[in-house]
Amino acid sequence: MNKNKKSQQRFPSAQDRQPILTEQRRLKMARSPHAYVRGNTERFYEWVIESNGDALPHGPAIWICGDCHTGNLGPVANAKGKVEIQIRDLDQTVIGNPTHDLVRLGLSLATAARGSSLSGLNVVRMIEALAAGYQSAFTRNARLTKRPAPVHVTMKEAVRRSWQQLALERIEDLKLTIPLGKRFWPLTKQERSGIEALFRDENIATLPTSLKGRNDSGHVEVLDAAYWVKGCSSLGRLRFAVLLDVDGGVVEGDDLCLMDIKEGVKAAAPRYEDVAMPRDNAQRVVEGARHLSPFLGERMRAARLLDRAVVIRELLPQDLKLEIDQLDKDDSMHVAHYLAAVVGKAHARQMDASTRKSWLAELRRNRSKTIDAPSWLWNSIVQLVSSHEAGYLEHCRRYATGT
Repeated sequence: MNKNKKSQQRFPSAQDRQPILTEQRRLKMARSPHAYVRGNTERFYEWVIESNGDALPHGPAIWICGDCHTGNLGPVANAKGKVEIQIRDLDQTVIGNPTHDLVRLGLSLATAARGSSLSGLNVVRMIEALAAGYQSAFTRNARLTKRPAPVHVTMKEAVRRSWQQLALERIEDLKLTIPLGKRFWPLTKQERSGIEALFRDENIATLPTSLKGRNDSGHVEVLDAAYWVKGCSSLGRLRFAVLLDVDGGVVEGDDLCLMDIKEGVKAAAPRYEDVAMPRDNAQRVVEGARHLSPFLGERMRAARLLDRAVVIRELLPQDLKLEIDQLDKDDSMHVAHYLAAVVGKAHARQMDASTRKSWLAELRRNRSKTIDAPSWLWNSIVQLVSSHEAGYLEHCRRYATGT
């Protein structure tokens, strides 16, 4: 038996991956209340469907993110290299109620604020800023405000990033192979052949060649691929990293292409009834991205791999998530206003002028005398913070006792 085969015996087989991934997911969610909120979309929608979610207004039927926490927002580049702050993860996207995105973002920000030891008064002001920022996207001549410091720092980093930085961050190497270890596991023969077949498909092969500065008719070659142990909510589904060479560029010293293949699964976010939506989960994700995050949507393709729906996109150095686990008192309201405006912009672009006007009027209703935000928004976030804190502590108890 050669050395390579011996080294591969350290990794789980395809059949043994799931228990290991489930345990990793449980550990990630036990690390902090904010991580628990990010990784537990199902609990959020249990509340929406079973508890007081009926108190939320029914907004226009548009594509929503469905999992609109702070980590799913950040700089995204388009095919021509322009970078904007947009929604960057659309696994849960459906045509549904836009209030779900606003409440989920508010929950994420409130949880980050409490984890940053900010006072309850700071949280009140953040929710007021959240409401104002979201509403600003539906006014005439709506424009994003100046980026708050945490967002500006991430944006500057994104614009300056190189392929080398992406490779070191994502695959911890600059070689023409993906290093196997904790983050990457070997493929089965069936998985490898399936991936190679994918990139022989012209529709998929044109994805990496469509970016600025690349040969549109360039030949695409799979250099290496591996199973990707990545994310929290995505742990357990098919996830692959693929290194590509376009038109022999690697020989000439040009950048490699790092492709992300992720299984599309049924969304936990509730959809509106009687709306037309792709039944294929990968096609649903791509269609939602095109509406909510055009920069990302134009860089995605839906396909079938091993008889499962998958979404394929190239990871670019400029694609970064916002790290808002810790909030500074002086930045908290500005961050809440800005991120809510980004989400509002994604929603507003799908509405005509009449719909935007009527939705804005609805958002401005139901103000209380004690907080400058809709009462349903404040009450929802208070209930959800309480529910998730209890759920988080119970999750930690079960993890600690191995139950």
